[in-house]
Amino acid sequence: MSKTMRDPYDTLGVASNATVEEIKQSFRRNAAFYHPDRNPSLDAAERFREIKDAYTLLSDETRREAFDQKRQKQLLDDPDAVARTIWRTYLGGIPA
Repeated sequence: MSKTMRDPYDTLGVASNATVEEIKQSFRRNAAFYHPDRNPSLDAAERFREIKDAYTLLSDETRREAFDQKRQKQLLDDPDAVARTIWRTYLGGIPA
């Protein structure tokens, strides 16, 4: 998994408290849409890999728990950095 991977919950379009079944359904829907054999867009293969990596992480209970703990610790340790990342990711394109 790449270090610049987007938040896996965001990648799959699920909440952080999503059930395994919700994660699986979202993975299947997104994977079908972004599969390079079905989607002609130039970024389809990259998006498909991101979706696969996110599913691999979130579908494994141990890896998901470790990710969630790391995510929570990061927020507590450096909330300014997290806020800047959120701003760049979600609001960076909005004119002030």
